[in-house]
Amino acid sequence: MRPHDIGGAHPVDTDVVRRTPTGWRVEGGPEVPDLISAMVLADLLNSEAGNPRPRAQAPGRAPENATEVERLRHTISQLEHALHSRVVVEQAIGVLAERHTMPTREAFERLRSSARSRGRKVADLARDVVESSNSPLTVLPDELGVSP
Repeated sequence: MRPHDIGGAHPVDTDVVRRTPTGWRVEGGPEVPDLISAMVLADLLNSEAGNPRPRAQAPGRAPENATEVERLRHTISQLEHALHSRVVVEQAIGVLAERHTMPTREAFERLRSSARSRGRKVADLARDVVESSNSPLTVLPDELGVSP
């Protein structure tokens, strides 16, 4: 059984599974949710084993002399990065809401306020919050740390 035969899909032999900066993708055929979920789980287990994935840097602007196709690919990369950042922020909101028994809106406001007061991006601080749920050694600002 080929890995991309999982999930009942019948992709063609040209399918390729690739890790992108924002996650896993099946190229050349339909998405295979079970396979992608398994790859995401493997990434999570790998990071818990002390092998975290490097933080992806936001794509900058497309070069001035880029073709339309290159600009569109660049735009897709920017949107994928934004989506991944949003997922991390949503996870951090969930961690803070549970940790401090507060509504999610208040958790977001606390995260945003803390990031602003420290001159950090919300997504970067959110990554630290998510990491702190697995690693007690991750240092967070007092207002985001574990409640007494």
